[in-house]
Amino acid sequence: MSDKNKFTLSITESPSRFKDLEKMEVADLIRSINEEDAKVHIAVKEALPQIEQLIVRIIDRMKQGGRLFYLGAGTSGRLGVLDASELPPTFGVPDTLVIGLIAGGDVALRKAVEDAEDDPHMAWEELKKYNISKLDTVIGIAASGTTPYVIGGIRKARKNGILTGCITCNPDSDIARVAEFPIEAIVGPEFITGSTRLKAGTAQKMILNMITTTLMIKLGKVKGNKMVNMQLNNRKLINRGTHMLMEELSLDQETAQDLLIRYGSVKKAIDGYNKSRRQ
Repeated sequence: MSDKNKFTLSITESPSRFKDLEKMEVADLIRSINEEDAKVHIAVKEALPQIEQLIVRIIDRMKQGGRLFYLGAGTSGRLGVLDASELPPTFGVPDTLVIGLIAGGDVALRKAVEDAEDDPHMAWEELKKYNISKLDTVIGIAASGTTPYVIGGIRKARKNGILTGCITCNPDSDIARVAEFPIEAIVGPEFITGSTRLKAGTAQKMILNMITTTLMIKLGKVKGNKMVNMQLNNRKLINRGTHMLMEELSLDQETAQDLLIRYGSVKKAIDGYNKSRRQ
């Protein structure tokens, strides 16, 4: 067989090291899954220098008004949308600051959309609808590193002078060769062969947490270790904000809650209270 026709199995598609899963007891199944999950932390730790390089460059752009876009398909796409959707309530930022795009559109969040990930042109067409610019950043999320939807979007974004990164779980993948700042978390074969919703998905989620949490801290959305810009969407969050103010300003509960409701966020309440004390 010629080299051209050879099929090389990627790590994410390699056979599981476990056999006859259907014959295993529940205790053995969950212990084995847990043992595999323990490898994710190590893989992500080894990728920390790559993660840092990308974050530092995103910070500079965001401070100038840039945005962050995620591109993904299937599990990877859902993780990007999830991460982006959690930022407004947690940090009080607009939902236009970090935007997750998934192959097949929002319907793909719940159901698989056939062939959507195989279109290498669709991602860029979707990015153009947001008037993407050179201040923005695009991160492609693809466990295999071969998803055409993601690779096509990253390739076109980089060609247009936009900062690009990727999160993948295969070394020397197609997407890593296209992205300017690749992040490779090599977690090994999955517990169920090829099921990248497992270790690969966990690694991707951990890295996304690192990226956006660090960005929000560096953009001033956290004070000390508190979410001082969180949206007050329910009683639990109002109570949390009230206790933050009680601790920060040495206020009683009633005064702290009144202050929080009046200003609408912990940060604004602290700033308003300190300003009134200085006058």
